[in-house]
Amino acid sequence: MFFKKEANSKFSFIIAGLGNPGDKYENTRHNVGFMAIDKIARHYGVRINKIKFKSLIAEADTDVGKVLLMKPTTFMNSSGEALREAMNFYKIKPENVIVIFDDISLDPGKMRIRKKGSCGGHNGMRSIIDLNGSDNFPRIKIGVGKKPHPEYDLAAWVLAKPVEADRKLIDEVCEKCVDASKIMMTGDFEKAMNIYNR
Repeated sequence: MFFKKEANSKFSFIIAGLGNPGDKYENTRHNVGFMAIDKIARHYGVRINKIKFKSLIAEADTDVGKVLLMKPTTFMNSSGEALREAMNFYKIKPENVIVIFDDISLDPGKMRIRKKGSCGGHNGMRSIIDLNGSDNFPRIKIGVGKKPHPEYDLAAWVLAKPVEADRKLIDEVCEKCVDASKIMMTGDFEKAMNIYNR
Protein backbone atom coordinates (compact mmCIF):
# COMPACT_ATOMS: atom_id res chain seq x y z
CA MET A 1 0.00 0.00 0.00
CA PHE A 2 1.41 3.37 -0.99
CA PHE A 3 1.77 6.21 1.49
CA LYS A 4 -0.55 9.07 0.69
CA LYS A 5 1.13 12.15 -0.72
CA GLU A 6 0.07 15.43 0.81
CA ALA A 7 -2.17 17.36 -1.57
CA ASN A 8 0.09 20.42 -1.57
CA SER A 9 3.38 18.56 -1.66
CA LYS A 10 5.57 18.31 -4.73
CA PHE A 11 7.23 15.17 -3.39
CA SER A 12 5.97 11.79 -2.25
CA PHE A 13 9.08 11.09 -0.19
CA ILE A 14 12.36 12.45 1.06
CA ILE A 15 15.32 10.10 1.17
CA ALA A 16 18.15 11.55 3.24
CA GLY A 17 21.62 10.10 3.67
CA LEU A 18 23.54 11.36 6.69
CA GLY A 19 27.20 12.35 6.79
CA ASN A 20 29.65 15.21 7.14
CA PRO A 21 30.47 17.61 4.27
CA GLY A 22 33.95 18.14 2.88
CA ASP A 23 36.81 16.10 1.45
CA LYS A 24 38.16 15.40 4.94
CA TYR A 25 35.22 13.12 5.70
CA GLU A 26 34.72 11.52 2.30
CA ASN A 27 34.43 7.72 2.42
CA THR A 28 34.62 7.57 6.22
CA ARG A 29 32.40 5.23 8.24
CA HIS A 30 30.21 8.14 9.35
CA ASN A 31 29.52 9.07 5.71
CA VAL A 32 27.98 5.84 4.46
CA GLY A 33 24.61 7.62 4.28
CA PHE A 34 26.10 9.97 1.68
CA MET A 35 27.52 6.99 -0.21
CA ALA A 36 24.12 5.28 -0.32
CA ILE A 37 22.35 8.44 -1.52
CA ASP A 38 24.92 8.82 -4.29
CA LYS A 39 24.07 5.32 -5.51
CA ILE A 40 20.34 6.02 -5.37
CA ALA A 41 20.85 9.24 -7.34
CA ARG A 42 22.94 7.42 -9.94
CA HIS A 43 20.22 4.78 -10.30
CA TYR A 44 17.65 7.47 -11.12
CA GLY A 45 20.04 9.35 -13.40
CA VAL A 46 20.27 12.52 -11.32
CA ARG A 47 23.12 14.42 -9.70
CA ILE A 48 22.96 15.74 -6.17
CA ASN A 49 24.46 19.14 -6.87
CA LYS A 50 21.78 21.72 -6.08
CA ILE A 51 21.97 23.61 -2.79
CA LYS A 52 18.78 24.04 -0.77
CA PHE A 53 17.59 23.38 2.79
CA LYS A 54 21.19 23.38 4.09
CA SER A 55 21.77 20.36 1.86
CA LEU A 56 22.88 19.11 -1.49
CA ILE A 57 19.70 17.91 -3.19
CA ALA A 58 18.29 16.30 -6.33
CA GLU A 59 14.81 15.48 -7.59
CA ALA A 60 14.22 11.92 -8.75
CA ASP A 61 11.26 10.50 -10.68
CA THR A 62 10.28 7.14 -9.17
CA ASP A 63 7.39 4.68 -9.32
CA VAL A 64 5.78 6.46 -6.35
CA GLY A 65 6.21 9.95 -7.79
CA LYS A 66 8.86 12.62 -7.32
CA VAL A 67 11.31 12.01 -4.48
CA LEU A 68 13.67 14.55 -2.92
CA LEU A 69 17.16 13.18 -2.32
CA MET A 70 19.14 14.99 0.37
CA LYS A 71 22.67 15.10 1.74
CA PRO A 72 22.57 17.56 4.68
CA THR A 73 25.63 19.82 4.82
CA THR A 74 25.01 20.90 8.42
CA PHE A 75 27.46 18.31 9.80
CA MET A 76 26.09 15.15 11.34
CA ASN A 77 25.02 16.44 14.74
CA SER A 78 22.74 19.09 13.20
CA SER A 79 21.15 16.95 10.48
CA GLY A 80 17.69 17.68 11.85
CA GLU A 81 17.93 21.34 10.82
CA ALA A 82 18.09 20.40 7.14
CA LEU A 83 15.34 17.78 7.34
CA ARG A 84 13.03 20.06 9.29
CA GLU A 85 13.34 22.84 6.67
CA ALA A 86 12.55 20.52 3.77
CA MET A 87 9.73 18.71 5.58
CA ASN A 88 8.06 21.96 6.61
CA PHE A 89 8.42 23.52 3.17
CA TYR A 90 6.91 20.55 1.32
CA LYS A 91 4.55 19.45 4.12
CA ILE A 92 6.03 15.95 4.27
CA LYS A 93 5.28 13.76 7.29
CA PRO A 94 7.99 11.79 9.15
CA GLU A 95 6.66 8.47 7.86
CA ASN A 96 7.47 9.65 4.33
CA VAL A 97 11.10 10.44 5.14
CA ILE A 98 13.61 7.61 4.81
CA VAL A 99 16.89 8.23 6.61
CA ILE A 100 20.05 6.27 5.81
CA PHE A 101 22.96 6.25 8.28
CA ASP A 102 25.84 4.28 9.79
CA ASP A 103 25.52 1.84 12.69
CA ILE A 104 28.52 0.64 14.72
CA SER A 105 26.49 -2.19 16.27
CA LEU A 106 26.22 -3.91 12.87
CA ASP A 107 29.09 -5.63 11.09
CA PRO A 108 30.17 -4.34 7.67
CA GLY A 109 27.97 -5.99 5.05
CA LYS A 110 24.89 -5.92 7.29
CA MET A 111 21.92 -3.57 7.13
CA ARG A 112 18.78 -3.08 9.20
CA ILE A 113 15.50 -1.55 8.11
CA ARG A 114 13.15 -0.13 10.73
CA LYS A 115 9.79 1.60 10.32
CA LYS A 116 10.44 3.89 13.30
CA GLY A 117 12.27 3.97 16.62
CA SER A 118 14.69 5.79 18.88
CA CYS A 119 17.95 7.36 17.75
CA GLY A 120 19.91 4.39 19.10
CA GLY A 121 22.70 6.70 20.21
CA HIS A 122 23.27 8.12 16.73
CA ASN A 123 23.69 11.90 16.94
CA GLY A 124 22.36 12.57 13.45
CA MET A 125 19.15 10.68 14.15
CA ARG A 126 18.90 12.30 17.58
CA SER A 127 18.95 15.73 15.94
CA ILE A 128 16.28 14.71 13.41
CA ILE A 129 13.98 13.22 16.06
CA ASP A 130 14.45 16.08 18.54
CA LEU A 131 13.88 18.91 16.05
CA ASN A 132 10.85 17.26 14.43
CA GLY A 133 9.27 15.97 17.63
CA SER A 134 8.76 12.47 16.24
CA ASP A 135 10.63 9.17 15.96
CA ASN A 136 8.30 7.95 13.22
CA PHE A 137 11.06 8.04 10.59
CA PRO A 138 11.67 4.91 8.49
CA ARG A 139 15.39 4.21 8.39
CA ILE A 140 18.09 2.08 6.83
CA LYS A 141 21.05 1.41 9.11
CA ILE A 142 24.30 0.40 7.42
CA GLY A 143 26.79 -1.61 9.44
CA VAL A 144 30.28 -0.16 9.76
CA GLY A 145 31.53 -2.40 12.57
CA LYS A 146 32.20 -1.85 16.25
CA LYS A 147 35.28 -0.25 17.78
CA PRO A 148 38.36 -2.51 18.04
CA HIS A 149 38.19 -2.30 21.86
CA PRO A 150 36.00 -0.43 24.40
CA GLU A 151 38.63 2.24 25.13
CA TYR A 152 38.99 3.18 21.48
CA ASP A 153 37.75 6.72 20.79
CA LEU A 154 34.35 6.53 19.09
CA ALA A 155 34.80 9.73 17.07
CA ALA A 156 38.17 8.53 15.80
CA TRP A 157 36.56 5.24 14.74
CA VAL A 158 33.58 6.61 12.82
CA LEU A 159 35.59 9.44 11.24
CA ALA A 160 38.18 7.03 9.85
CA LYS A 161 38.03 5.18 6.55
CA PRO A 162 37.33 1.44 6.76
CA VAL A 163 39.92 -1.08 5.61
CA GLU A 164 39.58 -2.27 2.02
CA ALA A 165 37.74 -5.53 2.83
CA ASP A 166 35.17 -3.69 4.95
CA ARG A 167 34.86 -0.92 2.37
CA LYS A 168 33.81 -3.43 -0.27
CA LEU A 169 31.17 -4.92 2.03
CA ILE A 170 29.85 -1.46 2.91
CA ASP A 171 29.75 -0.51 -0.76
CA GLU A 172 27.63 -3.59 -1.53
CA VAL A 173 25.14 -2.63 1.19
CA CYS A 174 24.95 0.94 -0.10
CA GLU A 175 24.03 -0.51 -3.50
CA LYS A 176 21.25 -2.57 -1.88
CA CYS A 177 19.75 0.66 -0.52
CA VAL A 178 18.45 1.40 -4.02
CA ASP A 179 16.03 -1.52 -4.10
CA ALA A 180 15.41 -1.45 -0.34
CA SER A 181 14.21 2.16 -0.51
CA LYS A 182 11.93 1.30 -3.43
CA ILE A 183 10.18 -1.38 -1.38
CA MET A 184 9.96 0.89 1.67
CA MET A 185 8.27 3.61 -0.38
CA THR A 186 5.47 1.16 -1.25
CA GLY A 187 4.84 0.77 2.49
CA ASP A 188 5.72 -2.96 2.52
CA PHE A 189 8.17 -2.82 5.41
CA GLU A 190 7.68 -6.50 6.23
CA LYS A 191 8.92 -7.46 2.77
CA ALA A 192 11.87 -5.07 3.00
CA MET A 193 12.87 -6.36 6.43
CA ASN A 194 12.50 -10.00 5.40
CA ILE A 195 14.83 -9.44 2.46
CA TYR A 196 17.48 -7.19 3.99
CA ASN A 197 17.50 -7.67 7.79
CA ARG A 198 19.84 -10.66 7.75
